[in-house]
Amino acid sequence: MIRLLLPLVTFVGLIGLLIIGMQTADERKLVDSPLVGRPIPNLVLPQLHQPAKTTSTADRLGEVWVLNVWGSWCQSCRIEHPYVGRLAKESGVPVVGFNWKDERDDALRWLSQFGDVWAYHMVDYEGRSAIDLGVYGAPETFLIDHRGIIRHKHIGPIDETILGDLMARIQRLQQEVGA
Repeated sequence: MIRLLLPLVTFVGLIGLLIIGMQTADERKLVDSPLVGRPIPNLVLPQLHQPAKTTSTADRLGEVWVLNVWGSWCQSCRIEHPYVGRLAKESGVPVVGFNWKDERDDALRWLSQFGDVWAYHMVDYEGRSAIDLGVYGAPETFLIDHRGIIRHKHIGPIDETILGDLMARIQRLQQEVGA
């Protein structure tokens, strides 16, 4: 009889540990970025709308800005799109799109359908530059200060709560720059 109960007790114990772990996990600590507090890598990439023209992350030195990783294949990017639009409109800082592992025609079609809310788009067709940024997946959003230091990274879609947090962080950074 004990041999029959042992697997059941073990299973129930593991389920209990799983539930406890899920309740005590702090989502913000699950995936830390080693780049927060460090300079953003100097990426030189083509622009989506003008593929013959390149742009660099160094071009934004001297201002606070946001880099938003997205792709036309990304379902969560559709969910966050209205919030990215609000961030671009209400924050007072440039929001730059980082189109990741996408086909140019698909990305342009997506922008035509949902709207282009970004200042411009850097394109990483192969995904190599995303590795330098420590991108885990799309969407991801980076907040970069006027010295080119990554001050915050959000993994996952922006929602109302995250938007409020990003806006507050941007406001604090802008006050630091003005001080």
